[in-house]
Amino acid sequence: MAIASTSSSTNWVNTRPTFSSSPRRRLGSSSISYTKNPNSKTINCAIRTHSILHFPNRSPCKESTSTSHPESHSSSCSPVAPRNWNLFQKVAAMALDAIEDGLETRERKHPLPKTVDPDVQITGNFSPVPEQPVQHFLPVVGKIPEDIQGVYLRNGANPLFQPTSGHHLFDGDGMIYAVKFDNGSASYACRFTETQRLVQERAIGKPVFPKAIGELHGHSGIAKLLLFYARGFCGLVDHSQGIGVANAGLVYFNNHLLAMSEDDLPYHVRITPSGDLKTVGRYSFDGQLESTMIAHPKLDPVSGELFALSYDVIKKPYLKYFRFSPDGTKSEDVAIDLKRPTMVHDFAITENFVVVPDHQVVFNMSEMITGGSPVVYDDEKISRFGVLNKYASDGSGIKWIEVPDCFCFHLWNAWEEPESDEVVVIGSCMTPADSIFNECVQELRSVLSEIRLNLKTGESSRRAIISPENDVNLEAGMVNKNLLGRKSNYAYLAVAEPWPKVSGFAKVDLSTGEISKFIYGDSKYGGEPLFLPNSENEDDGHILAFVHDENTWESELQIVNSKSLELEATVKLPSRVPYGFHGTFISTDDLAAQA
Repeated sequence: MAIASTSSSTNWVNTRPTFSSSPRRRLGSSSISYTKNPNSKTINCAIRTHSILHFPNRSPCKESTSTSHPESHSSSCSPVAPRNWNLFQKVAAMALDAIEDGLETRERKHPLPKTVDPDVQITGNFSPVPEQPVQHFLPVVGKIPEDIQGVYLRNGANPLFQPTSGHHLFDGDGMIYAVKFDNGSASYACRFTETQRLVQERAIGKPVFPKAIGELHGHSGIAKLLLFYARGFCGLVDHSQGIGVANAGLVYFNNHLLAMSEDDLPYHVRITPSGDLKTVGRYSFDGQLESTMIAHPKLDPVSGELFALSYDVIKKPYLKYFRFSPDGTKSEDVAIDLKRPTMVHDFAITENFVVVPDHQVVFNMSEMITGGSPVVYDDEKISRFGVLNKYASDGSGIKWIEVPDCFCFHLWNAWEEPESDEVVVIGSCMTPADSIFNECVQELRSVLSEIRLNLKTGESSRRAIISPENDVNLEAGMVNKNLLGRKSNYAYLAVAEPWPKVSGFAKVDLSTGEISKFIYGDSKYGGEPLFLPNSENEDDGHILAFVHDENTWESELQIVNSKSLELEATVKLPSRVPYGFHGTFISTDDLAAQA
């Protein structure tokens, strides 16, 4: 098998195969069976792929000696790096480490749910890779279309350190994978987004920031939080500058490429002329943004404004809405009145409104006291959508419309139909609603749905867009970005089968339900398809997607004609690209205007 080559600027080692050779437990349909050969580096599980990980040595950081990409590692040690600790801090660090080791030893005696078990969450091509400096003139099969000029980028979760306890796929450190196109040739690079969290953990040589989903549950989660704040009190870590991972969304706005996760401010990342990536830093829009921002802000293709939400799990207001003018000027926050803190991963815009989901997956921190997860499904709550004027100065005018038993992790588009006083929302309705976060016996389904919200009567309706006999799990994708907030005829969505892998993408006619599939190939799986428009015709353009071959253990970028669904070009990549999250494309002209 071909293992990803390592970057010359990082000392990477295979610390051990991910999986212990001793039996531990069975997890239903995803049960794990261990071989008796202690030297075996594979495991039989639902994912059934290679399980060798790349993690750095856990040693205190030294001054960076990188020559391949020095500008991206200008501050490889944090202000509280171990070499600067005084005697008290060194003693405190040893004591807190000992407490943590004892806690983790105790944790290992109890089975982990598969949703937070590292042996399940980051196996196969979900496992991390090291950074890669730019490599130019990549092999291409076919011909790269002449109109594709710029950089395709995709974000993903790529843990720097091997997890020591619970770990969810969403917990990994942010890494951006970038392919730059220049007159028919292609280059590739991947780099960590240098978050405050990553910089400090690299300096200390181990993970010390709690993982929001994988670790913060039950009594051990409370203990992890107390340890983290004790380290902060002793000056061993600094959490005042954010704790996020910046691993989910990417948006290019006002000449800034922003990497985002909903637990922090965005991070500004710059693309160098060679096609490499440089983290500029945590981005507050020149001091205007003081709260977190979700990873799916909406860029209005007509006005050029950026619309966003921020949610809080501790204090009111639990949800805030705000917008930015094209030049980056932020509006005042608009508080959205929610009775309980709610998971709001995505939302939608129309020409005149923002559409905010308030679903049944909520945060209940008191569940940790009784040993549970703070992310819970509230079966007594009725899901609803709030429709608010885009330019409202407060949340008093929001109109809530109930849509029972509806949970949309992602919303693909929305538009207004004035003749019927309706707002139409296109999203993928997932059941069980909390299956991404909590272990469920029921098989996950994600149904592409049309939801109609009648602003006059306050009633709603919901229908599956694809007929039952043709239905497939559709998650991650987009409509033509030039029609965001306006009526669109097509959506391009990942075929998330066999879950959680993606075997291809589907082009769906949203009015008729007609579906055309493009399958990446035998034993090939990918992620979110990105639609790159080429003209004013809605479906004229190309689909770009990172694809991994689980037989050869090699990765590539496939470029597919969006009208004919024919493969036009395949860019062979120099190293493995893990399955990841969301992406964007920046044109050559926009690259030249970067801040």
